[in-house]
Amino acid sequence: MKKLLRGKTAIITGASYGIGKTIAELFAKEGANVVLTARGKEKLDEAVENIRKSGGRAIGIVADAKSKKNCKEVFTTTIAEFGQIDILVNNAGGGELYSIEAVTDELLDEIIDFNLKSPIIYCREAVRYMLPRDSGVIVNVSSVNGIRPMCGAVYSSAKGGMNTLTKNIAIRLVGTGIRINALCPGFTVTPTSQSQERGETSPPEGSMIEILHSRTVRNIPCDAMEQAKVALFLASDLSSAVTGQIIVVDKGQYL
Repeated sequence: MKKLLRGKTAIITGASYGIGKTIAELFAKEGANVVLTARGKEKLDEAVENIRKSGGRAIGIVADAKSKKNCKEVFTTTIAEFGQIDILVNNAGGGELYSIEAVTDELLDEIIDFNLKSPIIYCREAVRYMLPRDSGVIVNVSSVNGIRPMCGAVYSSAKGGMNTLTKNIAIRLVGTGIRINALCPGFTVTPTSQSQERGETSPPEGSMIEILHSRTVRNIPCDAMEQAKVALFLASDLSSAVTGQIIVVDKGQYL
């Protein structure tokens, strides 16, 4: 069977662990050249090496997703290495659980920069590369909180903004060969979620976690591969007529 992403080049931000790493691994398995970005070099190098050992083509770029300078470096390095950019997966982001009265100015800036300004910067750069070729796909990894805002006030708002951003860009690109969609994971087993389950990290004072748990009827987590498979569908020609969609992947947990 033909590999779904053969000959394509994909940038995946926040790809050193969790959902981003799994997406990079699956895309490489399906024939893509993958460019992984993350802030931490050690885990990033390990993720890249694992893909190469499995026969995939991968490079890692240490980059802060919030940095405009780093963003430009990611794209220029990708072009220099692989000659083109076909797919962008905006996966980098970070959550928080603060209710509105506990939000500090510092938290506000950090979460908005990481979860909303960053994908805007990367989408802008990707579209500038993709428009001249009239071809490309963007997958924004949002959150179920962008639709069901049960976690922190700022995080939920940022993910809601990311969903609106996705629709806005899709409207701009109707009639071109470029598509964009948002993947909204529900609770997914990742190294971060596992550390929370083990009690290694504690909810902050002013946390929304108790409210979240009281509103959740079924605790049926997804795994990272279940999210990656939907990202693969959105990145491949299997979804050639799908754009501007906000797709929740949560096994119905938050219905």
